[in-house]
This record gives sequence, C-alpha cells and structure tokens, in this order.
Amino acid sequence: MIEHKVHASPAKDMLARADQLAWKMAEVSADPVAVESAVAEMIINRIIDNASVAIASLNRVPIKSARAMARSHPRKGGATLFGLPAAEEFCAEWAAWANGTAVRELDFHDTFLAADYSHPGDNIPPILAVAQQCGRNGNDLIRAIATAYEIQVNLVKGICLHEHKIDHIAHIGPAAAAGIATLLDLDNKVAYQAIQQALHCTVTTRQSRKGEISSWKAFAPAYAGKTAIEAVDRCMRGEGAPSPIYEGEDSIISYILNGRTSRDQGGSPYKPYYTVPLPAPGEPKRAILDTYTKEHSAEYQSQALIDLAFRMGEKIDDFDTVESIVIHTSHHTHYVIGTGAGDPQKMDPHASRETLDHSIMYIFAVALQDGSWHHVDSYTPARAQRPDTVRLWHKISTREDDHWTRRYHSHDPAEKAFGARVVTTFKDGSTLEDEISVANAHPLGARPFGRAEYINKFKTLTDDILDPSESSRFLDLVQKLPNLTTEEIKALNPVAPEGYLTENELRGIF
Repeated sequence: MIEHKVHASPAKDMLARADQLAWKMAEVSADPVAVESAVAEMIINRIIDNASVAIASLNRVPIKSARAMARSHPRKGGATLFGLPAAEEFCAEWAAWANGTAVRELDFHDTFLAADYSHPGDNIPPILAVAQQCGRNGNDLIRAIATAYEIQVNLVKGICLHEHKIDHIAHIGPAAAAGIATLLDLDNKVAYQAIQQALHCTVTTRQSRKGEISSWKAFAPAYAGKTAIEAVDRCMRGEGAPSPIYEGEDSIISYILNGRTSRDQGGSPYKPYYTVPLPAPGEPKRAILDTYTKEHSAEYQSQALIDLAFRMGEKIDDFDTVESIVIHTSHHTHYVIGTGAGDPQKMDPHASRETLDHSIMYIFAVALQDGSWHHVDSYTPARAQRPDTVRLWHKISTREDDHWTRRYHSHDPAEKAFGARVVTTFKDGSTLEDEISVANAHPLGARPFGRAEYINKFKTLTDDILDPSESSRFLDLVQKLPNLTTEEIKALNPVAPEGYLTENELRGIF
C-alpha cells in the first residue's frame, strides 16, 4: 500500500493532477490487477447479504416509495429491481435508488469502522444496476465491486467525516464512481472527473443520523449511488468537475474538513494532513476482507453489545432489581448511539425505528430482557413502549472509556474492537460486570460468518417471502458469479411471488 498525504493547497500552487487524491483513486480504478479468489468469494457473500436484507424490507414504507419512483422510469435494456421480474427493466440510476434503499432500510448489511463509519455494501446496487444496463458479465462485476470497496474502505481509514458532522455517504460517492469506472473500463481522465463530481454532489450533514432520525437514513446511500451513476454519465460525455475536489483552496478539505482550522493568516495551509492508503500499481484489491457484516439488525457498534446482553441477561432474574447499567465504551459509541449524543429521542418510547436502532440504551435493554433480537419484532411500538422495558431502558447510560476508544482506532486487526465493559448495579448494592471486544459474527468473534452463515441469514430473512424455487435459483446463480454471462447478471435480483408486493399509492411528480 502507498500512504498518500493529502492536504489543502492554495490555488496559486496549481497542484498537479498526478498529485491529487482523486487522480490516484482513478489510477486504482484503471488498474487491471486480477481479483484474488478470497475477495471474489467475499463479494458473493455480500451480494447474498444485500439480497437478504433487501427482500426482507420490500414492503416497508421507504422501499415502496423508492420503488414507485423507479417504476416511473422504465427503460428497455435497463436494470432490474429487487422483487420484480427481470423482464421489467428501469433506468440504472433509478434502479440503484430503489435497490440501494432496500439494502439500507434495515441497517443490517456489512460495515467497516475506522477513522469514520461506512457500509461499503452500499456500493453494490449502483454498480450492479450499471452492469445490467451496460451488458457487463460476472467477472466485470467482481472487478468493479472490488474497486469500490477498496476506495471506500481506505477513505474511511484515512479521512474522518463525522468529526465535522459530514455524513459518511461522502465516501460512497467517489467509491461508487470509481467502481463504475472499473466496470466500464474508463480511462483515468474520465474516472478522475467522475470521482470528483460524485464527491462534490454527496457532501451532506450528519443531521440525517441525529435527533429525530427519519427514513432519509435509508435513502441517503442510495442517493450517493444514484448520484455517482449520473456523475459518470456526465463525465463520459466530456464534462468535468470541480477540481481539485479534495485539496482545492475552497474545496472539501479546506473549508469542510481539517483544512479550515489549519490555515495561517496568509491563507496557506499547513499540517495536519490526511493520510489515505491506496494499493500500489499491480497490488491486489483486498479491502473487502477488512469488512464485516451484521448478525443483528441494528447499528454496528451495538452488535457486540447485543451478544453481551444475551449473556448477561441470563444471570438476571428480575430486571426491576436493577438500579443502573453503565456501558463503558468508545468515543464513537458513546457519542453516536449512546447518551453522549445528547439526543432525548434516544430515550423516547415513541421514537421512530430509525432512532431506536441508533440508541444503544434501548437496544441493550431489549436484548437483555428478550435474549434474542429480531429485525421487526424488536422495534415495534408495542415492544418499545412496554412499561418494564422503559423502566430498564431509562436506567442505562454510556461513558467514554479511553481503553475502548484506543482499541476502536487501533490499526492492528487483532486489537481493534467495537465492544464495551458493562457494569450492572442492583438495588442491594451488588454488581454484575462483563465485557466483550467484538461481535460473535466478526471474523475474530466467537462464531465468525462464512458462506454457510450468509446463506442461513438469507433463508432466515426470506423463507417466508420467496418461493423455495426462487430462493434456490438465486443462491445457485450468485455462487457462480465469476462465470455469469450478461444475461445471467440481469437475473441477479430475487423475485417476490406474484401478489406479495404492496405499493405506495400516493402520487408524486414522476
């Protein structure tokens, strides 16, 4: 890997293209390096994973809205939608919109956490949609997805957006654009412009994950994917983008990220700089192997704590004997899904599902009581408003612990952790204490996910929806991904049985 130092640069310095981060990402996208078999196998796992959560969400309100919008943009020879027959085709950017929303709705697919947050599986819907519309085969799709994961994961390692209250979809835009550039064998100049355009148009604030969290949380990554497709299309037609998008004097680093606080009175930038690792020419793209999926439908930083709650809950006979529960955890967990966020909505029994899955206090209380977690049942209003749960929930708080913050940011995979130490104090003064470093499903966890677990997750979430023959068809097909033809790629989205889908009847503009 090459460690690229990136910082704001005055316009008078005329930073050369070859020295710009977007150009270096374009070079990665154009590198014809072969995809290793372990990476190809993990890509198959993640396509299965995305399909699992997308099919399970087909009749949820945001997905119905996104699907209705996509169905207003039919296109012969276009892309397909989750749940609909492959014969129904739509404009690729709108298919990416609908499918990306379906993947994201349940907050239940893959994750990578480092300097920032990410769900790199969000790159798959836009890349697959373009592959379907542009007639690419299975090997092309694998190469493209490997690029997108490589770009997003390494941006997440190097550049923190959350610190400046910028939403993490700003890393999806350039990653998806780079992946599409690989898919379509675009030259460096086109890829460079598309990466810049996609970033420029996907810088949004983290209010989408703060306070009263709305359904936009599900739409946001799909918006980034749709925007990336449109950016690539424009640049393929010869159009350019704001440049240099990262290092420019009035651009992203300079006025949105750390550059705004690192300029002397003459306007010249100085350190600190960001360090973004990218593969050297000819180096295989392995970043997807650093990522991990979810066993439970909730924010990733709650995964290990759900597993810990199951274990601790077995030792508590009466939850009303609990005086307090303190979760000692990382800075990110405390300030994003814990009491450090200062969001009263995270303690509100009438909060939206989107808010509840970003409240570790709620999640820990329910997991402690139930000893299980369900992507629907654990979030119903009746479950959230149960009096004994509310009592327990309101006794839970989080505290930042330097030990867990350090492990969260560690670059050593063996030390990196997303867990916590939990201290339960009872009314009689006794305590129950336990801790966990990583979720059971994590590669270093008690029960790491492999192909069998991905297939089991798919069947668990879809068996009561898909016909058995359709489930088998999809699973057989996707596991042959490297050899799929362009026509077989068209059939890569599972189809719901006739009459299953319900639609949003409200009319919009389209």
